[in-house]
Amino acid sequence: MSDTPPPYDIHRLRELAGELIVNIRELAQSGWTPATSSNFSRRLDDRHAAITVSGRDKGKLKEDDIMVVDFDGLPVGTDHRPSAETLLHTQLYRRFPDVGCILHTHSPTQTIASRLFAGDGHVRLEGYELLKAFAGNRTHEIAVDVPVLPNSQDMRVLSAQVETLLDAGPMWGYLIDGHGLYTWGRDMAEARRHLEAFEFLLHCELELRRLRAQH
Repeated sequence: MSDTPPPYDIHRLRELAGELIVNIRELAQSGWTPATSSNFSRRLDDRHAAITVSGRDKGKLKEDDIMVVDFDGLPVGTDHRPSAETLLHTQLYRRFPDVGCILHTHSPTQTIASRLFAGDGHVRLEGYELLKAFAGNRTHEIAVDVPVLPNSQDMRVLSAQVETLLDAGPMWGYLIDGHGLYTWGRDMAEARRHLEAFEFLLHCELELRRLRAQH
């Protein structure tokens, strides 16, 4: 084993791993990470991120289930395999220095909404008070279009599509058809606020559509 110290702060990694494990366990208990799905990360520094190892039960994570990748999505100092969707995390860290946390979940609400609105290419959220939960937004009097991207196993294709959307203007998250939700924030607290706001608002849209269909 090499005596060369890792190119990141090991104490910071342990701190972030602990934070990730606690928060991810809570999300797993809500049923938002079924069958080892979903992935989560925190910015470690200006070149590295801590991210969940691929294929692990998110309700039973241990410190060894959090690994380090560089912003090219490559493992650093480990033989573990990161999530196949690592590039969707690192592109945000590379582009936005203030992004410190990225959460990707697969709740039934998010997945159903991604399927139902895939043909439109977005879910429009308009007039809800909870739109003020999104960082920088101070009014409910706006319309937020949550993009719904076609699913792909090619992360370079998906990340390029996300990059185009980011170029177009402010965005707090996006859906992938038949898949789930990506959202982010400056830290865990802000990212979870965004996640919970999206979950609530998407649920409202699905219920509205169901009720309207009955009349």
